[in-house]
Amino acid sequence: MKKTVINRVIVVMLSLFSVVSWAQTAGTFTITYNQPQPTSPAGVKNVYAVWIENAAGTFIKTKARYVSTSTDDHLPSWAAKAGCANVSAVAASGNNCSVTDALTGATRTSSTSPTAYGAKSITWDGKNVVGTTNGTTVADGVYKIWIESSWVDSGSNNHQVVTSFSFTKGPTAQHLTPTSPSTYFNTVVLDWMPTALGVNDVVNKEPAVVIYPVPSSGVFNIDLKNEVQDIKVFNLLGQTVYSQKFDPNNVTTTKQIDLSNLTDGNYIFSLTNENGTSNYEVILKK
Repeated sequence: MKKTVINRVIVVMLSLFSVVSWAQTAGTFTITYNQPQPTSPAGVKNVYAVWIENAAGTFIKTKARYVSTSTDDHLPSWAAKAGCANVSAVAASGNNCSVTDALTGATRTSSTSPTAYGAKSITWDGKNVVGTTNGTTVADGVYKIWIESSWVDSGSNNHQVVTSFSFTKGPTAQHLTPTSPSTYFNTVVLDWMPTALGVNDVVNKEPAVVIYPVPSSGVFNIDLKNEVQDIKVFNLLGQTVYSQKFDPNNVTTTKQIDLSNLTDGNYIFSLTNENGTSNYEVILKK
């Protein structure tokens, strides 16, 4: 009898493990970040690649790759992960670099779109690559988005940033503002939003927003992910420096808060709805 009970427990545990392991929540992941130009003049060039890996380091999909034949050795980390036949980051015939469903183009300059520097936004649909086509939704779990960026400044000094940020893909929405790796790569915001969430699922949660740019010279944009009833801004002494109530009959998804009248420093955005309060720290730098 005792042996039978143990066997049943093992079966139940294996069944639970199978359910968790193979959950495949559909949704959209977005990363936004800012890469300011390191030096003048404005014509400084930039190459970069963005890709997704799972927690084990297995390549999932390229999301962006901007490079030219003259700079094709500037993205060695991505080239190794994307299955390129050699260190060249150009998807030439026979090199087999995986760029399915990715944003691609030549080396970025100040006159190209997207421009070499400034705000960038990348999205992922939660799917992998099968052959040469967009594949299927991957299993839920921890994933990493990698960014490799290389440039040469006006003094012919080479610079490179290779960094990653972890997030959890699953049935729960996630909003992250990780620490930036350098002064030339900042204001990082990660958002995972499951499509399985209905209107009631999104509304019945504490306020979720994306605030940008950070730092800002005065005006902050607020993208609302669910209902927000009011917002207050506090300085680090706990004093209220801004307050506004939102009209529920005038629903918009983006709002602007102008704090240009305040002194430089860190401030706390406190947003409230009927389910609670969410706080976000921002930087004002004029």
